[in-house]
Amino acid sequence: MFQTLYKRKEKIEDIVLTIQQSSSKELDDFIVQYTPFINKTVSTICGRYITNQEDEFSIGLNAFHEAIKLYSYKKGASFLSFAKLIIKRELIDFFRKESKYQSLTSEQNGSDDIHKQYDDHVYSSYIKNFDEVNRKEEIIHFSEMLKQFGISLETLVEVSPKHEDTREHIFSVVDLVTSDEEMLTFLYKKKKLPMKKLETKVNISRKSLEKHRKYIIAMSIISVNEYIYLKNYLKRGN
Repeated sequence: MFQTLYKRKEKIEDIVLTIQQSSSKELDDFIVQYTPFINKTVSTICGRYITNQEDEFSIGLNAFHEAIKLYSYKKGASFLSFAKLIIKRELIDFFRKESKYQSLTSEQNGSDDIHKQYDDHVYSSYIKNFDEVNRKEEIIHFSEMLKQFGISLETLVEVSPKHEDTREHIFSVVDLVTSDEEMLTFLYKKKKLPMKKLETKVNISRKSLEKHRKYIIAMSIISVNEYIYLKNYLKRGN
């Protein structure tokens, strides 16, 4: 059945959505087929070749499985791009936990060995570089998403609300859009905000909605995607 599935549907996104409703056999077959993709993604993120026996690969494998379960067209990205984001998120979380564990172990052991200090320094530098590289990639992905709506990163700086109370009102709109199936579908399909429906649900004038349209769309994109670094922009008061 899995082979006929591939013959019937060409887009991987359609295949993933079908697998979400299918048996575990089809899920397993799909994961096996994309194991090279998982390995390549994990190795690229880690900056070295990762074998299938290493912890990093297992984390990538589990993350890919999670991506299959979470994916929908509302994510606004191709499935493989979305899967990369999930894999990165899980690996970054893993590395940060490992870094904290190493620091704690060193303190508990009272180790001041010069080699241990050197290893800790190298590891910290690696994590810093890892974060910088992946932050840049996340911004690139976000920028490509914005282009679909005719928005640039430079424009966002200009249209960002300056007052805290305005930000609160705008984020209430973002919360509404991203939690409403119909409005979110409209946003991604039409590439614009569902103004008529919004006007009936929020106590904000159409003029204000239009003024902050680009910012609302941008924050909605961040909200529904699995961004690791950009999600901080969704925090109130930022």
